[in-house]
Amino acid sequence: MGSDLLIADDSGLACAAGGFHIDPWRPVPVAVVTHAHSDHARPGSALYYCEARSLGPLRLRLGAGANIVPVPAGESFSLGRTRVSFHAAGHILGSAQVRVEGDGAVWVFSGDYKPAEPHRPGEIDPDPTCAPFEPVRCDVFITEATFALPVYRWDRTHEVIAELFAWHEQNAARGVATILLAYTLGKSQRLLAHLADFARATGRPVPRFLVHGAIEPMNRVYRESGIALPDTTLVSEFEGVPGARRGRAKPSDFAGAVVIAPPSAAGSPWIRRFGADAPVAAVSGWMRVRGVRRRRGVDRGFVLSDHADWPGLLSAIESTGARRVLITHGQADVLASVLRARGIEAAALRTPYETENLTEPGPEGAPA
Repeated sequence: MGSDLLIADDSGLACAAGGFHIDPWRPVPVAVVTHAHSDHARPGSALYYCEARSLGPLRLRLGAGANIVPVPAGESFSLGRTRVSFHAAGHILGSAQVRVEGDGAVWVFSGDYKPAEPHRPGEIDPDPTCAPFEPVRCDVFITEATFALPVYRWDRTHEVIAELFAWHEQNAARGVATILLAYTLGKSQRLLAHLADFARATGRPVPRFLVHGAIEPMNRVYRESGIALPDTTLVSEFEGVPGARRGRAKPSDFAGAVVIAPPSAAGSPWIRRFGADAPVAAVSGWMRVRGVRRRRGVDRGFVLSDHADWPGLLSAIESTGARRVLITHGQADVLASVLRARGIEAAALRTPYETENLTEPGPEGAPA
């Protein structure tokens, strides 16, 4: 193991040959960051490198004072005795795999990723909010395993959004809002784009979108990065129907709106303003398991994830041609066992990265 190009130490995935860490969980002198989710992008490091499109979300996450160097996708640069480059991961805006070449080997750390879904004629874009996953050939591939069980198989995005939009229309006909719980960075913006695109593609009215105060700053970052999102209004600034006084909107004033909020808003006083009859749905890959929806106390669950499903994990790993696979967060032992049965050297690599869950600590749960 002493010859490994990347090893897990007390601060993160360390590359001694390059003098840097990837997605460190403690402050380090040089951090190479895959994307801006809080378990991969932590504050305090002296210098950060990121894929250029990740600069906006990362700046919002780390603060104005962070020293961040953006690098265009596919453009290699030198760190110590290594060459490093970023390649699209298909997870969220700017998410990237990190390719590290040095000591006669090529390693790729995937971060979180979602293999591209083929775009069929007549269907909405499977993800207009980020660049599609790029397979990168390597000797050693480090992969996540968030949904590494055969039960996790995603339906086509167009079908999920069609079902969600129909549910919204039913709620609007009942005179209530539709409340969607989605992660602040990535999933919320993807939902906004999908629902607006589906409405236009099918000749329906684009919904009125209201958002939690934790989500709108990320919406602005996406728009500034060139991602087309529909108009959104902060719930805290919504004035209701004509003549309603600011801050005095009644539950009936939200009728027909689509409200997007972080999972941490579930059951909070903030969400009660929409009325006891306003249905709440969680949007996550975990909704594939019905018991999760029951435990979370939501009315509906829609299966839409920004992570690879079981077939996606296997196909993505195969596409790298890697002879060796190391597996981070999620069902690492299950995936390692299956890969070893296929003749690939595979083992779990213990890290503190989180699996996709239905809670968001810290600033992502800030009140609107």
